[in-house]
Amino acid sequence: MILQQVSKHAFVALLLLFLTACQSAYYAAWEKVGVEKREILVDRVEDARDSQQEAEQQFTSALEEFSALIQFNGGELEEAYEALNDKYEASKNAADDVTHRINKIESVAEALFDEWETELEQYSNASLKRTSQQKLSETRLKYNKMLRAMRRVESSMQPVLATLQDNVLFLKHNLNASAIGALQGELGTIEKDVKSLLKEMQTAISQSNAFIADMAG
Repeated sequence: MILQQVSKHAFVALLLLFLTACQSAYYAAWEKVGVEKREILVDRVEDARDSQQEAEQQFTSALEEFSALIQFNGGELEEAYEALNDKYEASKNAADDVTHRINKIESVAEALFDEWETELEQYSNASLKRTSQQKLSETRLKYNKMLRAMRRVESSMQPVLATLQDNVLFLKHNLNASAIGALQGELGTIEKDVKSLLKEMQTAISQSNAFIADMAG
């Protein structure tokens, strides 16, 4: 058992070393063609911002579809279910993409800040070193503020997705008019959660734009 645990830890350590080496090689390749980590970070923040804007549209569309379902007064109920399910799946995919984009930001940001910290020791001019150290500290603070806003968006999406999934499943298992009546009480909860989520998204998008502008300045 102990040997198995040691082997597992060794494998994880080797895997981390391999991934780190791959990332280093990736950034080194970009630097050879004149693209620095700073530029990659800005690009990834822009991608995450755009991803959140896409998620904003998907969740809004899902809410509209659910609201329309509650007003259902005839027709093919299965079609209404499929339409809501499509909106749920699109929202879920959008949420997954947001998480993926945020993780990519963290990856390059860590590499950038580690490099910056290391290069501070290369200064011979104490004044320039202090200025660079101050800039690093300010950039980290702004980055952390932005990242926290993005992670709040990520967290806020989950209860909305859970509620949508519950309602989609309930409708799937009860394709009749009485199911619509049972779901009517859920509309207020979904509206409240989506409204809160959209507010978090706007905050994160604003933080992203501010960070991008600061890095470009």
